[in-house]
Amino acid sequence: MPVSAQSRALLQIHFCVLLWGLTAILGKLISLPAAALVWWRMLLVSATALLLPRVVRQLRALPAKLIATYAGIGCVVALHWLSFYGAIKLANASVAVIAMALCPIFLAVVEPWIARRPFDPRELGLGLFVVPGVLLVVGGTPAGMQLGLLVGVISAFLASTFSALNKRYVGQADALSVTAIELGAGTVLLTLAAPLLPHTGPVFPLPGLRDALLLAVLAYGCTLLPFALSLVALRQISAFTAQLAINLEPVYAIAIAALLFGEQRQLDGHFYLGVLIIVAAVIGHPLLARRR
Repeated sequence: MPVSAQSRALLQIHFCVLLWGLTAILGKLISLPAAALVWWRMLLVSATALLLPRVVRQLRALPAKLIATYAGIGCVVALHWLSFYGAIKLANASVAVIAMALCPIFLAVVEPWIARRPFDPRELGLGLFVVPGVLLVVGGTPAGMQLGLLVGVISAFLASTFSALNKRYVGQADALSVTAIELGAGTVLLTLAAPLLPHTGPVFPLPGLRDALLLAVLAYGCTLLPFALSLVALRQISAFTAQLAINLEPVYAIAIAALLFGEQRQLDGHFYLGVLIIVAAVIGHPLLARRR
């Protein structure tokens, strides 16, 4: 039986989620500050994409207004990643990824406005199922990590915004070309903004061998591939539907963080009860969505 375009897109998104689940772990393992980590990540991906003749040809054919639009989205992506890895450095990987569970709530409000379609209260209702879990997570987060959780919530809002924007404009250009523009613009933004952020030593320190290898895995295996593939998938499904699948990312990240870093010892039972509620909400979302 042939796989429908929508089913294929959902499979692609779930594969992307599996790869994205590793980004928080790699962010924890890489010793660079958040700004430098994101800068190197975006620079490697955008520079590699721009080396492809196909991408260069596509860029030359794109209208300047569309390039500017993708560049603006890329700046939002850069701020999202900066706040996401900032949350990891301020708290830990588990706290940072669980804050991303708020994305469906933000998307239910942001996507209709950006896509210029009617607001659907049922989407907001589905998103609100995660709130009890998030409240328990907040209660189970040590006081010293609360700032990291707040930064993670900001990251979730930014992720929702660029996801909705990409959904609106993704069909107007090749996915790799969009990736090159967005991450290239993000690199430029961070180059200009990073010196203004608190830092010690060089703004963009040269990574050591270990960090360089981990950055390569992060840039190519967990960024270039899933970023471009997710843009292709968004042509067939809504940003809200994609985000429901992406909410499984914390499951992978928290499980791996517990195994590698022993983060379960830093967080109490309320945190993990909240995680279970969020996971249950993620699993229940598609079932409820089909009955709308």
